[in-house]
Amino acid sequence: MNSPEEIKNKIEQIETEMNSADFWSDKDKAQASVRELQNLKDALEGVGKYDKGGAVMTIFSGAGGDDAEDFTRMLLEMYMKYFENNNFHPHIVSQNENNHGGYRSITLEIDGKNVYGKLKNESGVHRLVRISPFGAKGIRQTSFCMVEVTPVFEKAGEMNIPPDDIRVETSRSSGPGGQNVNKRETAVRVVHIPTNLAVHVETERSQAQNKEKALAMLEAKLYKLEDDERKAKEKGMYVSKSTANEWGSQIRSYVLHPYKMVKDHRTNVETSQVDKVLNGELDEFIEAEKNL
Repeated sequence: MNSPEEIKNKIEQIETEMNSADFWSDKDKAQASVRELQNLKDALEGVGKYDKGGAVMTIFSGAGGDDAEDFTRMLLEMYMKYFENNNFHPHIVSQNENNHGGYRSITLEIDGKNVYGKLKNESGVHRLVRISPFGAKGIRQTSFCMVEVTPVFEKAGEMNIPPDDIRVETSRSSGPGGQNVNKRETAVRVVHIPTNLAVHVETERSQAQNKEKALAMLEAKLYKLEDDERKAKEKGMYVSKSTANEWGSQIRSYVLHPYKMVKDHRTNVETSQVDKVLNGELDEFIEAEKNL
């Protein structure tokens, strides 16, 4: 039960049942219905509140070495073209680039209308199969990247995280801001100790600004984790707090050799027009994801 319309219909159904004369005749069942109603209302509030706003996307390279870091670049370019096509406005929050144009990780904040609603189900492991440009000629290589998409929280404080659950680390910024910025430890990494979730921000001009943005982004990660767990529970499934960035956990495969195909393993949407997909034509996949 994911769509706002389905949630509204279920809310109406429970509220109708609550108005019946014998609703409280089975106390345990009635209390369970009341709890379900509150959870549904909370879910509906989250959909109206965050889906319409911006998103934060992080792409991490996984198994595959140089090929995985190059795959991160390919995914970044694919999404940047999709953003351009949809009038979304991305800017870099942090990046860890290698010496041949690939990325170990890169984080973007994307502004626009309905950004999180469209991108949230892009989260997961993406798999690439191709002839490696980095190894011996003719060797086929499989590599993996993790895409994480969270909503934009304008400021910290919405999740009420206990201070003892947070660890703050500082370092020199490698981002823009001039020599004075780079000489001081303005970059901030915030870690949520119970889950080991972490956020690194270095693009703001001061340590305080980077810390505030990092805390807000961390809260958004926790919101996404809780939302995923809620949805899995509704479907009778288990969701791990960490997904292996490797074989067997992928949501989508991009095969460039020995044939050409992009396939989403959740919706079964597939196409042989790989070049169009890598050029940002993702609408068919993203539309199908609405039913997840």
